[in-house]
Amino acid sequence: MLESFLEGRVYEVLLVTESNVTPVGVVRRGDSLTFKLFPGKSFRDLLKNPKASVQLTNDAELIVKYALNMETGVEIEKFKDWRWIKGLPGLYGAVEYQIEEWADEIGETSVLKAKFIPVGQIRGKLMDMPFSRADCALVEMAVLFTRYLVKPSEEVRQKLLELSYLYTHLGGRSDAHEYMVARLTEKGQKN
Repeated sequence: MLESFLEGRVYEVLLVTESNVTPVGVVRRGDSLTFKLFPGKSFRDLLKNPKASVQLTNDAELIVKYALNMETGVEIEKFKDWRWIKGLPGLYGAVEYQIEEWADEIGETSVLKAKFIPVGQIRGKLMDMPFSRADCALVEMAVLFTRYLVKPSEEVRQKLLELSYLYTHLGGRSDAHEYMVARLTEKGQKN
């Protein structure tokens, strides 16, 4: 399955750790996948137990709901020291990492720079779902929204509202979108 990942391209996958599931961008480098994690549950999980599963999905709303810590209704399976989402294809393996300092427009923090080394394959099947341009807008909106929650600004809020318009213009409808718009409206009224 690793051969499905083209070298150097960023893929959005679900990272399943000891107690959490989070979307993460991975890049294939030879026989491994690299990614960065900012502090949170998955970060702490990997410090304690450096084993994880990487799973594929073509369900943008599932990715976004995990990014926003919303209810997903999926079932988690366990196998030895690993966990994964039932029914989704993927890989399970070991994680090697180092912690580095990171600085950007939001501020300074530590980041876990990781190398995922697969040891086994997870059987599953992707949903029969055609590619949707609305899904691209929803995922981009969620990435920007999680940053907005950390450091709100009117400029980012306006970008989010533009993405929201594009999403609905392209036919998008989802609970995750409604959640983000409601939070933007709340924060907009407070500013």
